[in-house]
Amino acid sequence: MEATLTFLGTGTSMGVPTLGCDCAVCTSAVSPDGDPRNRRTRPSIRLDYNNHTVLVDTGPDFHAQAIRENIRSIDAVLYTHGHADHILGFDDLRPLSFRHNHHLPIYADDHTAKTLERIFEYTFRKEDRYPTSARVEVHRIDPTPGSGVDLFGACFRRVPVTHGREQITGYRFGNAAYLTDMSDIPKESLPLLQDLDVLILDALRRDPHPSHSHLDKSVALVEQLKPRRAFFTHMSHELDHSATEAELPPHIRLAYDGLTFTFEIA
Repeated sequence: MEATLTFLGTGTSMGVPTLGCDCAVCTSAVSPDGDPRNRRTRPSIRLDYNNHTVLVDTGPDFHAQAIRENIRSIDAVLYTHGHADHILGFDDLRPLSFRHNHHLPIYADDHTAKTLERIFEYTFRKEDRYPTSARVEVHRIDPTPGSGVDLFGACFRRVPVTHGREQITGYRFGNAAYLTDMSDIPKESLPLLQDLDVLILDALRRDPHPSHSHLDKSVALVEQLKPRRAFFTHMSHELDHSATEAELPPHIRLAYDGLTFTFEIA
């Protein structure tokens, strides 16, 4: 079964252009004669397959991303972790959840689910509930590496990754994997990342960072795991799209907002 993956956002937590910054990349992102691929909203992806739409994360730019990509319905949302740049678009699911006769299913590990339930308490309360709160139902993901969530004919398998001092959730679906916000890949996750067509990895900047992979490390991980093709995401304004991509081997590309490609999801 074929799926289309769309990068809704490919930027870091501060986005690109970064507020108050006049560097060449931030200037290029908004200049009429600049490179629009340097305009990076907060990270998220959309998957379309079998007449369904599934999202991974809803960051603070989700409203604008959904308008840009003409997202009119969603069938499920999976979350990687509870940081602001990955969950603060949750409330924008409201009008899309009204289109269902049932509650929109949300999938997250226990820690992330608790964060959603705390920040968006008004959505989940049983009494005195606001009538137009999002109609959602949270499902806790089994924390076991490789545990699966079956959605519309495809299986989303949990791939634990290290994010600084935390362990968060990456996903493998079919022959593709999405590992945003990772500084390392634990040994127990490596068998879950074999025989990939597509690997999507965090590549924040050139210099090492305590909670994110940097460019050279991400290239080394690609060479270790040997997917047929790889895309880097969650990039800061330190990486110019054209100049950075020119340094990379042809099977590794920088993602950009709105980029799409197809792959086998099941």
